[in-house]
Amino acid sequence: MLIASQVLGGLGVAIGIALASVLAEDITGSEALSGLAQTAAVAGTAAVSLPLAALMSARGRRPGLSLAYLIGAAGGGLVVLGAVIDSFPLLLLGMAAFGAGSAANLQARFAAADLAPVDQRARAISTVVWATTIGAVLGPNIAAPAGRSVQRFGIPEAAGPFLWAAVVFLLCAVLVTVLLRPDPLLTARALAPEEEQRPRGRSLRAGLEAVTASPSARLALVTVSASHTAMVAIMVMTPVDLAHHGAGIELIGLVISGHVAGMYAFSPLMGRLCDRVGRLPVIGLAVALLCAAALVAGTAGGSHLRTGVGLFLLGLGWSAGLVAGSALLIDSVPQAARAAVQGLSDLTMNTAAGLGGAAAGLVVAQAGYGWLNALGALLLLPVVVLALKSARRSDTASP
Repeated sequence: MLIASQVLGGLGVAIGIALASVLAEDITGSEALSGLAQTAAVAGTAAVSLPLAALMSARGRRPGLSLAYLIGAAGGGLVVLGAVIDSFPLLLLGMAAFGAGSAANLQARFAAADLAPVDQRARAISTVVWATTIGAVLGPNIAAPAGRSVQRFGIPEAAGPFLWAAVVFLLCAVLVTVLLRPDPLLTARALAPEEEQRPRGRSLRAGLEAVTASPSARLALVTVSASHTAMVAIMVMTPVDLAHHGAGIELIGLVISGHVAGMYAFSPLMGRLCDRVGRLPVIGLAVALLCAAALVAGTAGGSHLRTGVGLFLLGLGWSAGLVAGSALLIDSVPQAARAAVQGLSDLTMNTAAGLGGAAAGLVVAQAGYGWLNALGALLLLPVVVLALKSARRSDTASP
């Protein structure tokens, strides 16, 4: 059931994400403001993360995921309306609500790990992440026909994919409500020792207390947040940069599809590596891949092929960081605090990415796409520092 919803959810998110910045630039005529569309989506994902975690902590995964998909569907409709009446504020409001669909997809990875043994958690997470591949790769490539299909109704071509996405999110909500039984979180809590069966206090406070108490949880949180922020900041402006170098919608869709394939298609490999060699080495791999991506894309100089390769590496690095960071986060906190910590994780990563996406347009407008990639790589320094400290603690504990 989670796999089916991820396939459709990935399709819904990816259809819209390919043209969000292009649609924003069409409405505003400003490159500097174009990044705000994706930023609004990321901000919306962050805004619903804690309420979603609190709802799931109290009632289980099923009602939380269903509600998030319904909000995402409403957001898609608002984006279309904003495009039709040429309203940038309405577009941003719609993108913020649309981000709830991404929140549902992100939380599903934790649902997969609710009942998984410790030595299979990363693989369980990666399997659900991988399930997004089909829809996420297909989405950008059907953005163009989705846009053409609505022109007869007076809807701008770049807004058409959001109408399709709204329908897909509605279908996801129905599938989760009907088929996600038994609820994995409630089942895992019932199987836990009695002292861990009740959630610990309010979502934000419980999450902060659990992360503060664990150096490994702090490393996990920073890894997921930095990886996601670097990815979003670079990715959100790549369609605009490609368009300025003569790329059409089909080519932009192809490049984004390669990026999304890197994000999701190889996640089972990342999960297997996490479970076999450990979380820390895969975090190191994530940093290396993200830095390589920034180097290749940032020095592309208008080469569509180099940009595509860079975006593919960017997706691979994100995958490694998300799978390893998420698995380490679950490992590092008790069962009773996990839903709260997971909500805090998604709040932190999406808030940071929202700020990064907002700044991305300004950086490109003032300094260029190359500098954006360089700054994206610099965001990974805190991960390196905390990972080295964690490695030293492991070395000290080993004797």
